[in-house]
Amino acid sequence: MPISPSRTLRLNIAQWQGSDRPDYLIGGRVLAALAPVASGPEVTIDVPPSAAAVRPVEDGIASKAELLAIAERAMAAIRQHQPQAIVTLGGDCLVDLAPMAYLNEQYGDDLAILWVDAHPDIMGAAPMRNAHAHVLGMLMGEGDPDFGRLVKRPIRPQQVLYVGLTETTPHETEFLDQRQMQRLSPEQIAQSPDAVASWLRQTGATKVAVHFDLDVLDAARYSFLLFNDPAAAAGTWDGVAQGRMRLEDIARILQQANEVAEVVGLAIAEYLPWDAIQLAKALRTLPLLNR
Repeated sequence: MPISPSRTLRLNIAQWQGSDRPDYLIGGRVLAALAPVASGPEVTIDVPPSAAAVRPVEDGIASKAELLAIAERAMAAIRQHQPQAIVTLGGDCLVDLAPMAYLNEQYGDDLAILWVDAHPDIMGAAPMRNAHAHVLGMLMGEGDPDFGRLVKRPIRPQQVLYVGLTETTPHETEFLDQRQMQRLSPEQIAQSPDAVASWLRQTGATKVAVHFDLDVLDAARYSFLLFNDPAAAAGTWDGVAQGRMRLEDIARILQQANEVAEVVGLAIAEYLPWDAIQLAKALRTLPLLNR
């Protein structure tokens, strides 16, 4: 029997601290406004705005204390509602820590995970101070132990399929190879449109959770991605992997997945509507609105 709307929790978490990019606060709020109205319970997690130009770094992680507090508030809201399914609208990718950890607790080996992303999100504090790039590693029981305390049941590598993953760094490649993690590039998906559904059938899982980082999309097609920041200097993104997928391809893949196993988790992250962001910043300079 399909999960009822009353057992599906909508979480709005306009978190920016994990990427150290305050513009995600606006992006997360706009994304929540664009999404279809929730039919079940909805919780908006409080995320403080940027208060200083330079954020504190603790244990190699920028804004660690704030990020932990946000993740703990998200987990508290989830445990209060005890949902069977969760929709999470961010914010940066770290917003999926508490929702994915909870779903893996609930469904365990019956849960498959589609990590739809141009990046594997398994970095640690040593190579990357921004924790949005750590989230899947944390969910697998690796990385910072304070965040790890939220993960009662680590995700196994065999549960995960990367969808749309592009180029990886030597560190990332070694991590994935050592754990024999499965990945499908945009080109592989184009050649075998049912490859994701086939993998899902092979797992035997009846539930699937989806992490959808919008940067898996082609920045030449979609303006709302980080790589289209109008303020970025030339060469800013040189050497950074970028997505090559289309929205219609992602929608088709997720619809196929839902026919094989019930989707119980959907997190959408890293939306940056640059025109809205510029307008929001301009509005702050106007009388009465800047109080």
